[in-house]
Parts: sequence; structure tokens; C-alpha cells
Amino acid sequence: MSQRPILFVSLPESGLLNPMLVLAEELSRRGVEDLWFATDDKGRDEVEAAAVGSPIRFVSLGDVVPEMSSVTWPDDVYAEVTQRSRFKARKAVIAQTFRPSLRIPKYRELEAAVENIKPALMVVESMCMFGYELAITKGIPYVVSNPFVPSNLVTSVIPIGPSYTPKDFPRPHTGLPAAMTWRQRWTNRLFGWRTLATAFTKQHKERNAENDRVVAELGISPKTRGQFARVENSELVLCYSIPEMDYPFDVPEKIRTVGALVPPLPQAERGELDEWLDAQKSVVYMGFGTITRLTREQVAAFVEVARRLDCSVLWKLPRDQQVFLPAELPANLRIETWVPSQLDVLAHPNVHVFFTHAGGNAYTESIYFGKPMVSRPLWVDCYDQAVRAESFGVGLTLDRPHTVDPDDVVDKLTRVLTEPGFRENAERLAALQHAAGGRKTAADLVLSLPALTAK
Repeated sequence: MSQRPILFVSLPESGLLNPMLVLAEELSRRGVEDLWFATDDKGRDEVEAAAVGSPIRFVSLGDVVPEMSSVTWPDDVYAEVTQRSRFKARKAVIAQTFRPSLRIPKYRELEAAVENIKPALMVVESMCMFGYELAITKGIPYVVSNPFVPSNLVTSVIPIGPSYTPKDFPRPHTGLPAAMTWRQRWTNRLFGWRTLATAFTKQHKERNAENDRVVAELGISPKTRGQFARVENSELVLCYSIPEMDYPFDVPEKIRTVGALVPPLPQAERGELDEWLDAQKSVVYMGFGTITRLTREQVAAFVEVARRLDCSVLWKLPRDQQVFLPAELPANLRIETWVPSQLDVLAHPNVHVFFTHAGGNAYTESIYFGKPMVSRPLWVDCYDQAVRAESFGVGLTLDRPHTVDPDDVVDKLTRVLTEPGFRENAERLAALQHAAGGRKTAADLVLSLPALTAK
């Protein structure tokens, strides 16, 4: 068993952090020693809770940087990154998050931790740029933690240069299917050319110049450059999906698809919510992640949806959005500010449909429990997961996700609830996910790496 330091590094966003916590917890459960976990201060309690066996030492990377966290973006930025144009929305995300100077303090904090810990291996979340930059620069073997479908990491966003997927493969964040109409093919190609054109804009040139200065100041290796540098320089990529949940392509051997990382269940002690779920015949679970911000009109529309459905509805709605709820709620609707464990809810046999934003973890976890979904995607990768759910017969997507049309929502939910094919397909893919091994296979793969086994 490994006695050499393993250092996890993640951004603080829950969708990125949570799978890594499950993996770290699994290693702790096995008694693996010298485990370290670096993230922003807000993640301290979750990291400490993951130490169920051997200790996991928390490494602070400081406070959350508001400009870099989607949860704290101002409303005007939220509107930009969730606008109807998928290209403009993606461009807005890049403009908001590609701020090279803001990663300097995080890089320095992590660099100091690495000098102290001297890790034999790092496990770096796929969106954590400063994490894999430092690992490559210092020559530390590392594993990439990827909560998205495999093609997300290895499909070129521009129409020239290498790509691990075929020429006409849907580009990331287009929300396009593999089987495209001629119009969709042109949309896909145009998306790539427009992305390439942004490299010649004044703003992008200024950001690149700033990035060059940051790279020089931090002494970052030139090996970190390139679309696929984080994958090609890694020892291994842990992908929390399976090939059958993505469009076909030759997945590189380095990418190991292990399915959703789910901890032992139940996560939480049984409580009144479990008793309520036990008493229902059929439940739609509504949860749109930590980023979605609903308006008064949208909240009222969702209440109307619940009123029309012939089943129970459990809705996880943030407290600041509950102020938009009407005075009278239908008897079949239950509102919760939070649930002790979303995984426990999805695992409950009376929960039959997940109404979701189609984030990476939501897509994978819904199918892991054999639950079909209805998707309301609003930004970047959510479109890609939603269209795959439709393609593989495990879900439907709202016609107009930026507004809430009760007729459309009720129609989609009713179809997924009543047509058996959706659940049958979800259960088939669930069996494949379970066979992939999840957290146990992921832990086995990490512990078998030469960085930990070599004397």
C-alpha cells in the first residue's frame, strides 16, 4: 500500500470538487497514508469529513476568487454566460475566467505546499489550470480528474490542428448531436471558425500577452501549452463517465472511463425527508445545481408545472429564490433549501425522474441510479450532456430552456414518466456504469501507478 504523498488539487466549485472528495475518501477508507487535499478555504469542512480512515490533511489555497467562481458572479455576468447564443455564451465564459494574473496567488500557494509535501503523485481537477501547470513544470506525475464525457477533453475547439475525435464531431459546448442535419453541420463548423477568429481580437491578444507575462513570472514550463497538454502530459485521466454515454470515437488508452464516483450509501442518516419519499408513489426530483438563478416568473411557472403533474415533486430551491414562491403551493410540491444527500434522493426507488440542468455530475449520477431525466441546460457543457441524454434515449430537453413554458415542461416530464423506454435505457446504462467500477476502480488505478509503486 502506498506510503508516499498523494496531493489532490481542485477548484472549489462543488461539481468539480465532489468526485475528487469521493476518491480521496475511498483512499482514506483503505488506510492509504500521506493524503493531502488542496483547495480554497470553503472546502475545508468537506475535506476533513472525507477522512473516514487514514487522515487527509487540508491545504488552504486561500479565499475564493469572486471573478473566477460562477456562484459569485454578478447578475450581468450571469446573463452573459447564460444567453441564448451558445457561441457568445461560451465566449463570455472565457472572457470571465481567462484572467491570467488571478491565478498567480493560487499557483504560489500550491507551489509552497508542493515544496513542503514533496508529493509522489498529484490528482488534479481538469479545470484547475494552475494545478496541472505546476505538476508539469515541477515534473510531478499527475492524474487528471474529469467529471465530463471523454470527448470534452480531447475534441479540438477550432477547425485546424490535431483532434482526437473525427472531423465532424460535435465541438464542445455546441449542444449538437452526432447525427446532424446539414444546417447543424454548418453550425458546428461555423462555431469552430468563429472560435479561431477570436484569437485575433484585441481583447484576446491582450489576454494572451498577459498570460505570457504570468508564465514567465512563475517559470511555467512551455510543455503546458497546447489544447491537450493537460491530457498528454498526465499519467492517467480518470473520466467519471462511460463510452456508451458519449458519441463514438477512439478513446485514448490514457483515458480510463470508470463511471460516476459514488460513495457508500446512504450518505446521511434517515430523516423526515426519507419518510416523505417512502410515502409517495412517484416523485419528480427538481434540482438545477448551484449556478442557476431563477426569476419570479420562472419560479411561478415551475409551481404551475407541479400543480398540473399527477405525481409528487421534490424541489431543491435555494433560499434566496424561495422569496419568489407564491403564497399558495400545490399539495404535491415539497420545497427544500437543501437535501442531506442528493445521491440518496436519486437512489430512492420512488424517485422516477430527475429534472436537472444537465451538468456533468447530474448527467452521470442520474443514469448511475437508472433514472431518466428532463434537462433545462443554460450554459457551456450542460448543452452537450442534455443532447446526449436525448440521443441515448434517457431523457428529453426543454424546447425553450431560457424561458419556462409550463405546457412544454409538463409534456416532457409526463412523457419521460410514462414511456417505459426512457427508464429501460437508463437502467441499461446504469448497469454498464456499475460494471465500470466507479470509486473502487478509480482508486485501484491511482494506486497502481508507477509513481506510487516504484521503490
